[in-house]
Amino acid sequence: MSSHTSPRHVIDPAGGCPHALNARLRAEGAVAEVVLPGGVPGAVVLGHEALKEFLAHPDAAKDARHFPALHDGSIPADWPLRVFANAQGMHTADDADHRRLRSLVGNAFTARQVERLRPRVEELADGLLDDLAAAAAGSADGVADLRTHFALPLPMSVICELLGVDPEHRGRLHHLSNTVIISTDIAPAEVMAAVRELVELIATIAAARRAAPGEDLTSALIAARDEDGDRLSEAELIGTMRLMLVAGHETTLNLISNAVRALCTHRDQLALVMDGKASWSDVVDETLRWDGPVSWFPFRYPTRDLTVAGTVIAQGTPVLAGYTAAGRDRAFHGPDADRFDLTRPTAARNLSFGHGAHYCVGAPLARLEATIALERLFTRFPGLDLAVPEAGLPRQRSFIGNSVEALPVRLA
Repeated sequence: MSSHTSPRHVIDPAGGCPHALNARLRAEGAVAEVVLPGGVPGAVVLGHEALKEFLAHPDAAKDARHFPALHDGSIPADWPLRVFANAQGMHTADDADHRRLRSLVGNAFTARQVERLRPRVEELADGLLDDLAAAAAGSADGVADLRTHFALPLPMSVICELLGVDPEHRGRLHHLSNTVIISTDIAPAEVMAAVRELVELIATIAAARRAAPGEDLTSALIAARDEDGDRLSEAELIGTMRLMLVAGHETTLNLISNAVRALCTHRDQLALVMDGKASWSDVVDETLRWDGPVSWFPFRYPTRDLTVAGTVIAQGTPVLAGYTAAGRDRAFHGPDADRFDLTRPTAARNLSFGHGAHYCVGAPLARLEATIALERLFTRFPGLDLAVPEAGLPRQRSFIGNSVEALPVRLA
């Protein structure tokens, strides 16, 4: 990279709240040089317009064959972030391969198909709110963890039902996906072991559906593969299921958690929704912008030297998408970009679901789940509030996921 004289930022694998760091780096430019965990040089795109351009750039690839350092022996075999580069699925494919893999699942996530899930999502949400109330009533101090009892099991149940995953696997799936994808400060050996177990568990789930096909997405993927042997390899089947299971709950878990935190600490904004002056959809949009569920997401690789916002990113550099940074870019969202404001006209133009060919296929489902979750939660418990000061909540130990580890609340 060129035109930057500032030293490379060394990424802290333990992450933490990203906003102060984002502001500091963004002040120096829309693109920053970074050192990834393991001493691997990389870059992050931080500005809204720069990120929008980069995400849709025809010369920014997702396939790790464009990342030479991964293959020439300069990066160790146990590098924890290999899990992002080596996964096989639509999120690491380009062009025709990407279109083929995306088309196999895309029909399940259209706005029309997702809307058909509304009654089931509402039913699940109401049942989980009963569980949340019971947990709070059963504790000595009237406090319950909203993540454990509501924000996690809602999207986890929905995506597992879509994929035909038996309930007994769900707790382990979340633990493994959190270890592999979200927690970026875990020892390499532990990450590698979790990757192996996650792949084995998903293969077990696929085998169950192959033996007893149902009206679920896994059965449909297997049928597509069996009908036309070259459509989906075993690795692509496992990779596609892994992507949907992990992305289908981790991000929505963080989105719901972050929205609840934002509303509890901005009661004036909550009042706008309760008074009908803003919608739950506005809450989702502004949360995605102001405190998105994913902070710096790996990876894209320039297939030639690329100039982005005046900075040259060298061919083959692993580049992170700085979603939380772009969300508070004052050049795009205005001088008050750090303020949570449900009436903000640019909120809906956030990039938290990506942009271009790789725009999140599950975005309609995540929006449906989050809007239903928030509407049901605050309608039933309008006095819900954080049980500890917001600053005291434990952060996810990650530079990828952006949320808290726990969300203790009082319901009234």
